[in-house]
This record gives sequence, C-alpha cells and structure tokens, in this order.
Amino acid sequence: MAPAFVFVHSLLLGPLSWAPVATRLASLGMVTAIPSLVDVTIPEEPPFWPRVVSKVKDAVDQFPHGEPILIVAHSNAGLFVPVIAHAVRPPVAGCLFVDASLPARTGASPATTPERLHKLRTMATEGRLPRWTTWWPEDEVARLFPDPQTRSVVAAEQPRLPLSYYEQEVPVPAGWDDRPCGYLLFGPPYHHMAQEARERGWDVEQVPGEHLHQLVDPDAVAERITVMARSWADRAP
Repeated sequence: MAPAFVFVHSLLLGPLSWAPVATRLASLGMVTAIPSLVDVTIPEEPPFWPRVVSKVKDAVDQFPHGEPILIVAHSNAGLFVPVIAHAVRPPVAGCLFVDASLPARTGASPATTPERLHKLRTMATEGRLPRWTTWWPEDEVARLFPDPQTRSVVAAEQPRLPLSYYEQEVPVPAGWDDRPCGYLLFGPPYHHMAQEARERGWDVEQVPGEHLHQLVDPDAVAERITVMARSWADRAP
C-alpha cells in the first residue's frame, strides 16, 4: 500500500511552500496533506511543539484508518518529527527530512544554537522576529524562488515568530526512529546534516538546489521523495 504523505512545512513559512510537490503527488493518485502551522505561536507562550503535533494529528485523522503515513519535513520542521511520529496514530511508514534540521539523538532538541539565538535577540522587536525573507540580502532571497509571483504568495504566508519559539526545546521520544528514516539534501549549509544522517545509518540522497528547491523544481523533488518511499516499502517485511 502506498503511504499517505504528510508534509510539514518550516515554521518560518507556510503550507504553500510544500504545495507544488503535494500537487504533483496528488496528480499521481497519492494521498497528501499539508497541515497549516502558521498560527501555532499564537498565543506566544511556549511550549509550541504540542500545537504542532495537534495540527498534524488533525490532518492524519482525515486519512483512512490503517493507511501508512510518511512524514516529510522541511527546514526547522525537522525538529518536530520525533514528537509527531510518536504521537500520530500508526502506522508511520517512514520519516523524511528535506534540507532539514535534525533532532538530537536523545533527550531534547534546542530550537537553535546559542550563537544564533544571540543574533536573533538583536533582531526582535516587541518579542517577535521579522519575517524570514527579510533576514537575508535581496539577491540571496530572490534566487530561492522560481519567479516573483511564487515569491509573493509564499512570502505572504510567513508569520512573525516570537523569539520564545527559538528559546524552546523539543522532546525526542525514545524509539521514534524505529522505522525507516532518510534525508533529502538540496545543498549547503545542510551538508553537515546530511552527513550526520549517514552516520545514523539513514538513506541520504540529493537533488541539488537552494533551500526552497521544492518550489523551483517540484517535479524532481516529488520524484525523489516517491523513489525513497518506494524503496522503504520494498524493504518492508
């Protein structure tokens, strides 16, 4: 049985960041969902991860009972994969990290490094950060998107995350990765994450591109996700 694909978008963006890939898979008869997480930091008090889990569980509950689920997470959403896999109803057929942060091996995952948190504190106003696409020089941001129209609609979904989002830790339940896990790399600066995934014994593949390559070449990304999912299914007992 083909899995249902649950796309978990970066908390800095919105569901449209995954929409082109989900559309490609749906056109092939796949079941897909992209739960919106844009309001999980309202109210601003952490922890925020239980609200992420609740949103994903609501989406999964719409699938036929017993249908295997593949969790596909992009960017900082990777930190939430362990609590999602632990909480949603089985069976979770696999977890795929796409140009994503990896959770800690045990214990809890800090939302960011101390060095980056220090920088983010200098950017916050009234406890909230500016929208993500304003963090970087214009030329760097422009090349992440295939065209101005796509940039406009995707950027419009961006929330202003509270600084407290980056001050949280996300639990890592034991046994969450007792299922196939993999990493799909686009490019730097996530090479070190892909290397760590290899060290964990996970499948690692690459579709070369920038951090939002799922918007630039959704066909190639959808194909690679499908191939990785099929390989896991072929190895299932």
